[in-house]
Amino acid sequence: MSDDTDPELTQAPARKALGQHFLFDPSILHRAATAAGPVTGRTVIEVGPGPGGLTRAILKEGAAKLIAVEADPRFAQALQDWPEAKEGRLVVIEKDARKIRWESVLEEHGAATPAMIVANLPYNVGTPLLVDWLKAGSWRGDMALMFQKEVAQRICAAPGTEHYGRLAVLAHAVTQPHIAFTLPPGAFKPPPKVDSAVAVLEPLAEGQRFAHLDKLEQVAGAAFGQRRKMLRAALKPFAKKHGLKAEAWLEGLGIDPTARAETLTQDEFRRMAASLAK
Repeated sequence: MSDDTDPELTQAPARKALGQHFLFDPSILHRAATAAGPVTGRTVIEVGPGPGGLTRAILKEGAAKLIAVEADPRFAQALQDWPEAKEGRLVVIEKDARKIRWESVLEEHGAATPAMIVANLPYNVGTPLLVDWLKAGSWRGDMALMFQKEVAQRICAAPGTEHYGRLAVLAHAVTQPHIAFTLPPGAFKPPPKVDSAVAVLEPLAEGQRFAHLDKLEQVAGAAFGQRRKMLRAALKPFAKKHGLKAEAWLEGLGIDPTARAETLTQDEFRRMAASLAK
């Protein structure tokens, strides 16, 4: 990895408790900034900017407004001193991203929507943030998010594959996800113990998105909670809570009660969730 880092970037050590692993290589940062498409003239949200390497790349690519959310005061305060922050093009919010009301923030700062989300996510908050963003309304656009490679695989997995589970079912309900590229531990400072990957999630057309994501999350969670069992057994307690008998419910939806969760298609999960939303 090149050590030709931008001198403007904050040189402070990563904090393990915050799941921080920083990128400094300009070529990698450019790829990450543009993985979900051009950011020129767009509103972009970044979570966990840290020293500001990806922040700088997004600004260089011509983002109209960049909203950076950073829980670590060392980095948040340094970013607030950047010229773009003083001009209002860069908005720095010092807060835990899990507590942000995104739609309100975008409205408050007069940001155009849909907003792209481009981030090297802290490892300890990536998955819950993604689930929240998948459930978001029309304000959220394309996403390019860096995760541990295994998490990215779980997001993008197809039915019948090793990594297929709840996250893939949710991701495919409202987006078309794919892995753009992977990175070895040595690309980061400090190096994590695993490979990382950028997952790109492109929103499905409005008519193709599934509306009942909360129900879908519940069904998928129950089905994959006991993934080695047949559906009729895995979903028995869940169905009972909804006043249903698992086998009859599944058969009524045209789903094989002896199948296992890992073989079900997006359409089959949607059928189960939609039946509970009536």
